[in-house]
Amino acid sequence: MVTQNKKVVTRFAPSPTGFLHIGGARTALFNWLFAKHHGGEFLLRIEDTDRKRSTDEAVAAIYDGMSWLGLDHDGEVVHQYARRDRHVEVAEQLLAEGKAYYCYCSQEELQEMRDKARAEGRPLKYDGRWRDRPASDAPEGVAPVVRFKAPQEGEQVIDDHVQGKVTVANEQLDDMILLRADGSPTYMLSVVVDDHDMGVTHVIRGDDHLTNAFRQAQLIKAIGWDLPEYAHIPLIHGSDGAKLSKRHGALGVDAYRDMGYLTSALKNYLLRLGWAHGDDEIISEEQAIEWFSLEGIGKSPARFDFAKLENLNGHYMREVESNDSLAAHIRGRVENAIERPLTDDEMAMLVATMDEFKPRAKNLNELAESTLFLFAKRPLSLVPKAEKLLTDDARAMLDKLVVQLEAIDNWELEALEEEIQSFAQVQDLKLGKIAQPLRAALTGSNMSPGIYDVLIWLGKDESLARIRDQVA
Repeated sequence: MVTQNKKVVTRFAPSPTGFLHIGGARTALFNWLFAKHHGGEFLLRIEDTDRKRSTDEAVAAIYDGMSWLGLDHDGEVVHQYARRDRHVEVAEQLLAEGKAYYCYCSQEELQEMRDKARAEGRPLKYDGRWRDRPASDAPEGVAPVVRFKAPQEGEQVIDDHVQGKVTVANEQLDDMILLRADGSPTYMLSVVVDDHDMGVTHVIRGDDHLTNAFRQAQLIKAIGWDLPEYAHIPLIHGSDGAKLSKRHGALGVDAYRDMGYLTSALKNYLLRLGWAHGDDEIISEEQAIEWFSLEGIGKSPARFDFAKLENLNGHYMREVESNDSLAAHIRGRVENAIERPLTDDEMAMLVATMDEFKPRAKNLNELAESTLFLFAKRPLSLVPKAEKLLTDDARAMLDKLVVQLEAIDNWELEALEEEIQSFAQVQDLKLGKIAQPLRAALTGSNMSPGIYDVLIWLGKDESLARIRDQVA
């Protein structure tokens, strides 16, 4: 239930330590759809407080991935590291109010604490030894951390839109660090402050952050701010139910683009990974915005299935994308393969071939590859099966055929069919005996669309030149 009379504000907050992975893309999509559905705002925050692992290349990859998916954000991008002074300010406020304290524990003491807890079968948590000690006990020359004085009694309750009502006893949560010994703010503090200052009303993220939500709720209440509404989404698993790995599909969004998947198909697939609207499978962006709700998110982990993604991508290629759009999508792939730009005439030919090629292609790479023979350099390189078709007798037959084809003035389907059928009768040959060697000469392969289509696409000059190359 969305709070009445309150503008919805969601955020996507990736860490720039690598590519925009598929799980992050789904989280971004759900946040984007929820904001769009409610006429709210979708914000982007780069959580770059880990300076050693954060890179400009990773930030660029996040921008690129979101742009390709069409997940446009509102307002300026917020960089968490640039707001560190504001985070420190809040920690100092908590210190002044007695809601945080300096902790002078050494690493050795903390390790002893953990070892003892482990030996006694207790949770590995800080024991609060500096919680109420006076400043006069502080050892000289030791830079302290600042810890949050967490409540020790009662419980934290999260009314989660996906997980339902989830409760944890406060005694199970220790006093988390807010500022490190060097004075830098921790992730837990920074997230709370940024979400508040950005006006985030709904925190929609993976359920691996559910434990964080309890700690963050403690901190939010101590500061005196309103809690956002939470929705913790089950993670994506592999098709075998195991944790998602690269072999399952835990790749960057850029990898799916490189593999030839359409943006529209991938977004539709990600939408259905853990969210449902009845039995609907093919869902347009407009429908997704209209229908999306947090109540539609399931509680069980979704399973990533490449076969389903391929089938969905094939559907979008056949039924949704226009031929002009498909040709534009594969243009760069074709040009990279032939190492030259396509001419306007060649682009027109590419568009004209889409109806023939797209039913058999599962992705843009396959689609592009199937068209490459149209733009191949002469003389064509022949695959072994095509070479076997071009016997001495077959080449002699093509030598005769090229003379008759050259006489055709109207290079169109009816004229080509009539001429080749007439040639077959005169030579006392079945059409297959002509079509197979002719296909090899025109395409360099033993497989291609209908031979008349190939002749028309290539045009008279190119068709005759390719045949002559093989009979010379």
